[in-house]
Amino acid sequence: MINTSYDDLHEECGVFGIFGVNDAANLTYYGLHALQHRGQEGCGIVAVHERNFKRIKGEGLVTEIFNEKNLATIQGSAAIGHVRYSTTGGGGIENVQPFIFRHNTGDFALAHNGNLVNSNELSRYLQNRGSLFQSTSDSELLAHLIKKEHDASARIYNIIDALNMLEGAFAFLIMTGSRLYACRDKYGLRPLSIGKLNGGYVVSSETCAFDVIGAQFLRDVNPGEVVVFEQSGMTSYDYSQFKHHQLCAMEFIYFARPDSDLEGCNVHTFRKESGKLLYEESPAEADIVIGVPDSSMSAAIGYAEASGIPYEMGLIKNKYVGRTFIQPSQELREKGVRMKLSAVRSIVHNKRVVMIDDSLVRGTTSRRIVTLLREAGATAIHVRIASPPITHPCFYGVDTSTYDELMSAHKSTEHVRQLIGADSLSFLSEQALFTAGNRTQLCLACFTGNYPTTLYQSIRDANRDGKF
Repeated sequence: MINTSYDDLHEECGVFGIFGVNDAANLTYYGLHALQHRGQEGCGIVAVHERNFKRIKGEGLVTEIFNEKNLATIQGSAAIGHVRYSTTGGGGIENVQPFIFRHNTGDFALAHNGNLVNSNELSRYLQNRGSLFQSTSDSELLAHLIKKEHDASARIYNIIDALNMLEGAFAFLIMTGSRLYACRDKYGLRPLSIGKLNGGYVVSSETCAFDVIGAQFLRDVNPGEVVVFEQSGMTSYDYSQFKHHQLCAMEFIYFARPDSDLEGCNVHTFRKESGKLLYEESPAEADIVIGVPDSSMSAAIGYAEASGIPYEMGLIKNKYVGRTFIQPSQELREKGVRMKLSAVRSIVHNKRVVMIDDSLVRGTTSRRIVTLLREAGATAIHVRIASPPITHPCFYGVDTSTYDELMSAHKSTEHVRQLIGADSLSFLSEQALFTAGNRTQLCLACFTGNYPTTLYQSIRDANRDGKF
């Protein structure tokens, strides 16, 4: 699904699971609330009690779908939850997770963050063998690939066999009547962390959800690993010896909350350091530094500290704009950004402004913000982007899947500058991302076109035709 109203990127979803803790569904509600930024189209919770699975799900925000009354109907000490932004498979209530699967060898539930690049091939493989699908989401594929046996002790090996058929980015949670399985792709593209709480365990796409419920961070799920939680404790299995820490760079740049830690690096610290490096690479003569709310604020603070230019709140975000705001005409679409952002005239008037943004995708929002600042009286606007130019589609769960929608794919930096109306424009270097996180590996596919996984022919064809 492509968002054409604004320039924002959207990541597919977030997952949260809890095992061995009383009142699991209520705790999962709070965990999903902390992960709401990862998906606002739909959400769901499945809890299990005495091997009986119950679910609540719907299209909307966490606070809209769940309440004290319906949460009281799903009891148990184990639960998994999901917040969704649709990419592969599209939207609709049938694609809202977690999914529940009924089978005479034992029921189970499943939730997924990421995107499988061989989903078309796997779907044909399974349908040719008689599988029937209840959704159009690639997340359902794993459930069909897992061999069903009455011997519960064999389940981990069946899960391992199924995971080795998947290619792409994923963090899966699988919950049975007596166990919770946490699985992470062998490339480490999507984050997944483990915490401890009241003698039990918590698993989340981001560590910010641990703080909300008082859980203590334990460790990350490693790439190519399945961690099994049961009454006897936690056990680790490697399903692949091919292991890389190619975490999606956009998790640090944009997706994750600033109070989350990803693979030992705090997100706010990463963004602040990237802002400092951005100044070193692209200084500007200006009176104030401002950030585009909210994910650019940390980088703007870093740029201001490194430059000695005062940091100011030059843009204000209206947090109460409806996420389904209807824009039936171009005129109303142009007004939409004024509902979302406002320039503080008394701050930017007669000032040379450095405007820091985390990324530039389609360019529409950058152009509108530059216009807002000029109308508010800014005398010069120097745009600095705290990431490299996005020049290639992402196939791992981010909604940039054709070259046509990426402004930097076929345009020079100077051409982009002219189109957005800035006085100057610079991007952060690729090397600076490694430096900011003190890392040797990251997925930079959207900046470089070097994809860590195989890209299957069906994806290449769809992208070429502008359909994916």
